[in-house]
Amino acid sequence: MLNPAVKLKFLSVVAAFRSTASLLLKSQPLNSTLKECKDQIFYKTAKLINPIISKRCDIKPFPFPVYSGTIAFLLLAGLADSIYLSVHHYLVYTDIGYESFCAISKAINCDTVSQSTYSIFLGVPVAIWGVAGYLFCFLLLPFAFSSDAGKRRIWPLIFTILLVFSFISIIFAVISTRYIRSYCIMCILSYGINFLLLFYSWLIIRRFGEKEGIIKGFWQDIKFVFNKKRLSLSLFAPYAVLVISAFVYFPAYWNLSPPPLSANIPKGITEDGHPWIGGSENPELVITEFTDYLCFQCRKMHFLLRRLVEKNPEKIRLIHRHYPMDHKFNPIVKEPFHAGSGDMSLLSIYAAKEGKFWEMNDLFFSMNITGDTIDIKELAEKTGLDNGKLALSRYDNSIRRVLWFDIRDGLKAGITGTPAYMINGKLYLGEIPADILKKAINYSATDSHR
Repeated sequence: MLNPAVKLKFLSVVAAFRSTASLLLKSQPLNSTLKECKDQIFYKTAKLINPIISKRCDIKPFPFPVYSGTIAFLLLAGLADSIYLSVHHYLVYTDIGYESFCAISKAINCDTVSQSTYSIFLGVPVAIWGVAGYLFCFLLLPFAFSSDAGKRRIWPLIFTILLVFSFISIIFAVISTRYIRSYCIMCILSYGINFLLLFYSWLIIRRFGEKEGIIKGFWQDIKFVFNKKRLSLSLFAPYAVLVISAFVYFPAYWNLSPPPLSANIPKGITEDGHPWIGGSENPELVITEFTDYLCFQCRKMHFLLRRLVEKNPEKIRLIHRHYPMDHKFNPIVKEPFHAGSGDMSLLSIYAAKEGKFWEMNDLFFSMNITGDTIDIKELAEKTGLDNGKLALSRYDNSIRRVLWFDIRDGLKAGITGTPAYMINGKLYLGEIPADILKKAINYSATDSHR
């Protein structure tokens, strides 16, 4: 049921429209009629809306600490979220067994977002930028509570910063949608925090600030901060040192790369035609890897295994087999996925025939290339192979047959994804248990913690 007062106002507006319609039926000049229509509509509408606007202006705000406390809480929440994302990004690249709680599907997967090149900005993870940004805003809050701030200072400055945060959130949401094609739940949480912070800072300006405008208020806030030299130095001098040190000396742990191929490390081809590296006679551990060149976990695991082989060349032998999750090559893949990884496998098989498999293999995992951007000329130059023969190798039926045998054997073994490993006839998907590797290189539990 409508409130009687609201109903009465609604009926008055309807009456205004009826009266204007009747004017149109009268024999008056058109311009005069339209002018009368506009005047009556404006009058009736203004009469209806004016009381509502007046009541809106009479809204009594909550106490100031409610708004400022909410902003402080949201900044701490954003800081905690960014710290989590920073740790998550580090573990994605350094821990072979790590998988985040939000690696739910292809579309909702924090790991996929962290593995993309968009997770790094100016040589630093985006999450670290988030930590720096939230911490900076949090350090501005003591200025807002100083005696001469008067509930109005600092908020235009914070609002401007949060406006930039919100704009960046929109940019990253577009990147996730159009380019990464996957979403990170914790990133979405940070977007929501940014918009809420923007809203609450706007509320403070609207309900407690002076009518000086955001731009003028921004510059007034800058002067206000600089005038409080002792507080500014005590807060922002350590902050500046910490941030500059972090950005200058931040380790590029995301640049995964294999150890250089050593002439002292045995390598060859098995009787079945598969390339191997490591233990040549009686290795304690033989690992057969099935990998895809566009699989991030394959890349991470392969570099780990290459380092283990480099350090323990007589104890571990690594045999490589191809299992591209390319829908054009692998029948288990029913929709477009890892397009081009099949062609990369064909090029590697040709390189193996020319005695350059490990050079080509390490190059594919190191270059971070995608299947539709394979530069044959660059590959030939870096591996010392003939450019023309390398380009034609993808159409060689004998090479395609080798690839199909690898895929067929993987299907028979029950491999549904990459990486996959065969050790002593047992299949391991995703990773190799740490105890198997430790046993092979004679690591005890106590030795590994020394």
